[in-house]
Amino acid sequence: MHLKSELVLVTGAGGFIGGHLVADLVKKGFRVRAVDHKPLTDWWQKQPEVENLSLDLEKLENCRTAVQGVEEVYNLAADMGGMGFIEHNKALCMLSVLINTHMLLAAREAGVKRFFFSSSACVYAANKQTKTDLTALKEEDAYPAMPEDGYGWEKLFSERMCRHFREDFGLVTRMARYHNVYGPQGTWKGGREKAPAATCRKVIEAKLSGNREIEIWGDGHQTRSFMFIEDCLFGTQKIMHSEIVDAINLGSNELVSINQLVDIVEEIAGVELKRKYNLSAPKGVNGRNSDNTLIQELLGWQPSIRLRDGLERTYAWIYDQIVTNAPCPIY
Repeated sequence: MHLKSELVLVTGAGGFIGGHLVADLVKKGFRVRAVDHKPLTDWWQKQPEVENLSLDLEKLENCRTAVQGVEEVYNLAADMGGMGFIEHNKALCMLSVLINTHMLLAAREAGVKRFFFSSSACVYAANKQTKTDLTALKEEDAYPAMPEDGYGWEKLFSERMCRHFREDFGLVTRMARYHNVYGPQGTWKGGREKAPAATCRKVIEAKLSGNREIEIWGDGHQTRSFMFIEDCLFGTQKIMHSEIVDAINLGSNELVSINQLVDIVEEIAGVELKRKYNLSAPKGVNGRNSDNTLIQELLGWQPSIRLRDGLERTYAWIYDQIVTNAPCPIY
């Protein structure tokens, strides 16, 4: 275990997961440096107790500044969003490879003790995700490689970079494949939002407007699992301080269809809406779920917060944002 006097770096700290991670580390008494490319005024969560820096981490010199004096790095920085964003911005997603490459180089030079990389379930081979009633994805299902075009390829390549920096240079790297993280303080409109937040927003808007209709991307039968932010934070730190050297799933195994996701949010809102299916909208793979056999075996733990419970908290937060006309975080 590292001492709390040591300095911890979180990149992507102006984003959803990064902002929550900084807050959690501060609560636990750690010294934290928080970095994001956005101006500090655009950070949705900003902790006054930490060193907050606005740096473009695609540039090596900025990565060197970020890691100076740092013992551990949580590299969460990336250009990403929900399916609507990653399907239409493949080149921008691929450019995130510059961040992880330069962060690894700078971390190695600076003698960083541990380096965490946030990967994604989008690394998994498309031919394993063609059915809605799929078998949950095991870690080995990423190969032979056929990941999500753009975003998934960048994440898979960056996993390999972490592996080889560990093997060739002795940098201790840890990697988690996040499965659809959601919760309060996340983007809920603007194009980068993910399915849970988008569904909450659509249901709330339908309820407030009296227009009892909701648009669903695809036919609603596509299946996913969704992990609440608190499980993500706990699992991320457990993996960082474990002896797990290969990329591992970090996600809920509570599989639901998008129609079922809408059902739950409707129940929370106390409404029943007419559903309009947009078959031309981005919908991603037909099915994706996390096989948690390995994380249970190695850590004796897996994400356990029920989707209904997490959605209740997320719905309440988004509802408050909408009725008070609050600005939406754009990550």
